[in-house]
Amino acid sequence: MSASSMRVAVVGGGPGGLYTAALLARQGHAVELWERGAPDDTFGFGVVLSDETLGGIERADTVVHAALAAEFVRWDDVDVVHRGRLLTSGGHGFAALGRRRLLEILHERCAGLGVRLRFRAEAPDAFALAGAYDLVVAADGVHSATRASGAAHFRPTETPGRCRYVWLAADFAFDSFRFEIAETEHGVMQLHGYPYAPDSSTVIVEMREEVWRAAGLDLCDEAESASRCAKTFAEALHGRPLRGNRSAWTRFRTVVNAHWSHGNVVLLGDAAHTAHFSIGSGTKLAVEDALALAEALDRRPDVPSALAAYEEERRPAVASTQRAAAASMRWFEDLAGYVDQPARQFAFNLLTRSRRVTHGNLRLRDERFTRAVERDFGCPEAADGTGTPPMFTPFTLRGLTLRNRVVVSPMDMYSAEEGVPGDFHLVHLGGRALGGAGLVMTEMVCVSAEGRITPGCAGLWTAEQAAAWKRIADFVHTSAPGTALGVQLGHSGRKGSTRLMWEGMDEPLPDGNWPLVAASALPYRAGVSAVPRALEAADLAAIRSDFAAAAVRAADCGFDLLELHCAHGYLLSGFLSPLTNHRDDAYGGPLENRLRFPLEVFDAVREVWPGDRPMTVRLSATDWAPGGTTPEDAERIAAAFAAHGADAVDVSTGQVVAEEVPEYGRSYQTPYADRIRNALGVPVIAVGAISSWDDVNSLLLAGRADLCALGRPHLYDPHWTLHAAAEQDYAGPGAPWPAPYRAGSRRPPTGKG
Repeated sequence: MSASSMRVAVVGGGPGGLYTAALLARQGHAVELWERGAPDDTFGFGVVLSDETLGGIERADTVVHAALAAEFVRWDDVDVVHRGRLLTSGGHGFAALGRRRLLEILHERCAGLGVRLRFRAEAPDAFALAGAYDLVVAADGVHSATRASGAAHFRPTETPGRCRYVWLAADFAFDSFRFEIAETEHGVMQLHGYPYAPDSSTVIVEMREEVWRAAGLDLCDEAESASRCAKTFAEALHGRPLRGNRSAWTRFRTVVNAHWSHGNVVLLGDAAHTAHFSIGSGTKLAVEDALALAEALDRRPDVPSALAAYEEERRPAVASTQRAAAASMRWFEDLAGYVDQPARQFAFNLLTRSRRVTHGNLRLRDERFTRAVERDFGCPEAADGTGTPPMFTPFTLRGLTLRNRVVVSPMDMYSAEEGVPGDFHLVHLGGRALGGAGLVMTEMVCVSAEGRITPGCAGLWTAEQAAAWKRIADFVHTSAPGTALGVQLGHSGRKGSTRLMWEGMDEPLPDGNWPLVAASALPYRAGVSAVPRALEAADLAAIRSDFAAAAVRAADCGFDLLELHCAHGYLLSGFLSPLTNHRDDAYGGPLENRLRFPLEVFDAVREVWPGDRPMTVRLSATDWAPGGTTPEDAERIAAAFAAHGADAVDVSTGQVVAEEVPEYGRSYQTPYADRIRNALGVPVIAVGAISSWDDVNSLLLAGRADLCALGRPHLYDPHWTLHAAAEQDYAGPGAPWPAPYRAGSRRPPTGKG
C-alpha cells in the first residue's frame, strides 16, 4: 500500500494523537480517531512548548500555529527560591497554554480536515484494527494498552522514579518559571510552577517517596493534598489555594521501547517513550513525533519503509531528550544533597541540571547572573573586564596547587617493554604536559610483573623502570613548568595476562601467560578468561609491599601526586565489589570487610608517600550490574578512603564485570562524582565523556566536581587545554603557552567560504 493514500486509525485523543490525525488528514489520508474520554477530559493544566517545536508546527501547519500563537503566555525568567532568597535568571524564553485549550484547537483543526473523532469510545485493539486500516497510530499514553498487548514485539521497559508528585493549579499567573524549595520536618519538598493563562498557573509538587509518606500525604485525598501543598508553599502562592483536576500522587515512570512499530502499528508519544516533566517534554515529544511521522510518510513510498525511517530518524533525538530528562529527574530526587550549597551556586546547579543548559549557554542568556555565580566561585576579573573561566582557577590538594582544573585522564598506552616506558611515553606525556592541563596522569603503572594487564603495560617494580619514569618527570617539570605529573599505581588482578587492546581487548594471550590472582577465584569472562587464584594471607602482605615499594620509587622519580587505582575490576576494585569478592574471611562479606585490603594498601602507600604530596583514589561508583556496588556503597567507600587520608576521589564507574550494562551518554559518570562531593564534602575528580570546555566550566560552577579528567579529547588534541583558553579569549596564568609555542596562541585564520 502506498503511503500516499491510506486509511489511518489513531488510538488516543491527547495532543500527540490529535496532531498526528490533523497532519495525516492534511496529507489526504482518511483518518479516524478513538478517544475513550469526553472532548474536554484532560489531566494536568498547562503545556509548555519550545521555540523549536513551534517552528516545526509552523512549517507543517500554519493554521494550528496561528491558533496556538494567539493563546500563548510567554515569559523569559526562571526564579529559584533558596532558603528565602529569590534568585532570578533571565533570557530563557518559554511559551505555554492551557492543555484543555490546546485540545480544543486540535479538535477544531481535525474536524475541519475531515478527521472522524470518536469520543467516549473505547478503541478496538490496535492489532485488530491493523487488519482493516493501512496504518494504526497508538498514541494511547503512558499506560498504553497497545504497548502492553504488543509487549513481545515492542519490548518495553518501565523504570519508576524515587519521587511522588501531583499536578495542581493556582488561580493566578506566576510571572516566571518558579522553583521553590521547602525544607520541612519530614524532608525536602519542591514546587515547580509556571503560568499557562493570564490568570492561571500549573503547580507541581514533588518529593521523595519517604518524605511523602512521613508527611502523611499518602493518606490524603485530592482536596486535602491540595490544601496541604498550599500551606507548605504559602509564600510562593501569596496565600492562595490550589485546586486539582483528577490529581493523584504518582511516581514518574520512564518508558523505553526496543521497537516503536510492529507491522503497520506504530507507537507515538508517551506510549513509545516518556521524559520527566521537569524539562517540560511530554507534549513536546509527542508533537515532534507527529511531525516526524507525517514527514516520513510523505517522503517514503510505503508504510514499512516510512515507519523504519521515522524510528531511525526520531530515536536519537528522543534518546537525547530522555538522557537530559533522566539527569533532571535524578537531580530533583537528590535535591536534599544540594540545599546546603550557596544560593547562587544552587540556582546555577538547578538551571544546568539536565546538561542542556550550560555555562556558556547561560552566559548568553543572562550574563549578569552568570558573572555573579563566577564571582562567588572565585573567578577573578581581568583588567579589561573579562572574566576568568572557572576551569582556569587554581585548586590546591595538600601541598600541591594546580594552576587549573583540567586533568589528563590516565590512559593505558600498552607501549612499554618489560614495563619500561620509552620514547613514546616521553612524547605522549610530555606533549600533553606542554598542552596546558593542570595535572597530567600516567596510565595505570603496575606494581609487579604479575600485576600487568598486558605485556605492554608500564611498571614501577625495577630500578630501570624508575629511571625511565624519572626522565619523563624531569622533562615535564623542566619543559612545562607549572604542570603537575601524577602516577596511578595499580594491579590488574583477574583482568591480567591479556592481549594489547587493539589485538583483542580482554582476550587472553595466546601464549606466554602468567598466573592471575584476585579476591576470589572468579574469571572475568567465564569460559574465556583464566581462572585466578584467590589470594591468601601471605599473598596480601606481599602485594601491600609491592605497592609501597612502587610508591617509594614514584616519590624518587619526582611525581607530584599519586593515585591508587581501586576501580575498573582490577585487583583492589575486585575486593570492593560484592560481585567479585566472595570471600568468607575477614576480607569478604559486608562492605567494611571488603574495604579492609584496599584500605591496608592505601595506608601502606600513604605511609611512604611524602606527606606534602597528595594522594587520590579512583573508584568505580557503580558496577552497572544487578547486585553490584550501589551509589550508597560508593559513598561509604569514598568516606572510608577520605578518613584514611585520601585528598580527593577520582570517580569513575563500571568495567568490573563483563556483563555490565552502562548508561552511556555525555558526562554520564559525573552524577556519581557529584553525589560523593555533595554528600561527603570531599574533593572529587569527575570523568566520563566530558568532552567540551563548556561542560568543564558547567560542572565546576555547579559544584558537581573540583577537577575534570578528560581522556579521548586529549588524544584528539594534545593541546586541548590551551586551545580551550584561546577559544574563550583567556590568556592568564591558568593556561600559559610555552615560550616556543606562543606564536600559535591564536586560532589561525580560515579560508573564506
